[in-house]
Amino acid sequence: MNRDIKKVLYSEEEIIERSKELGAQITKEYGEAGRSPLLVALLRGSVPFLAELMKHIDLDVQYDFMDVTSYAGTETTGEIKILKDLDTSVKGLDILLVEDIVDTGRTINAVMSMLKNKGANSVKIVTLLDKPSRRDKDVTADYIGFTVGNEFVVGFGMDYNQHYRCLPYIGVLKDECYS
Repeated sequence: MNRDIKKVLYSEEEIIERSKELGAQITKEYGEAGRSPLLVALLRGSVPFLAELMKHIDLDVQYDFMDVTSYAGTETTGEIKILKDLDTSVKGLDILLVEDIVDTGRTINAVMSMLKNKGANSVKIVTLLDKPSRRDKDVTADYIGFTVGNEFVVGFGMDYNQHYRCLPYIGVLKDECYS
């Protein structure tokens, strides 16, 4: 375990197992509807989750990326910035937003609104982590890996100032690392 981690919340094995379960659920629901979603991953944090999740979706899915930010350090700035938009047109498509963590809901809410305005047929959310205690926008993920409390988590794509993303597990960062 990394020396800056206070505790491990979810091991790599637990994340893989939950990704399999989510993949099966997504396959069933979209498959029964005769649909195949465009997976839209929000860079950079969701990339490890996207890579694991899509291995377990038994549909002909495609994927694209958006780079959206609203954080500086441990706090949200409240300002949503689109650094990279999609290369794919979403008009008439079913979108499944792939997120590492839904926290305040501001970022995902803004992205959902944008995709709907661009003509997406539907927009759903799959998130590795859900942190409802910090929500200030009315956003509910359709598929949730794990629900976490109000702790600063890193690993499996999630970072603190671009560090700790490559940890194969999700852990709580020691307070002294960011205070």
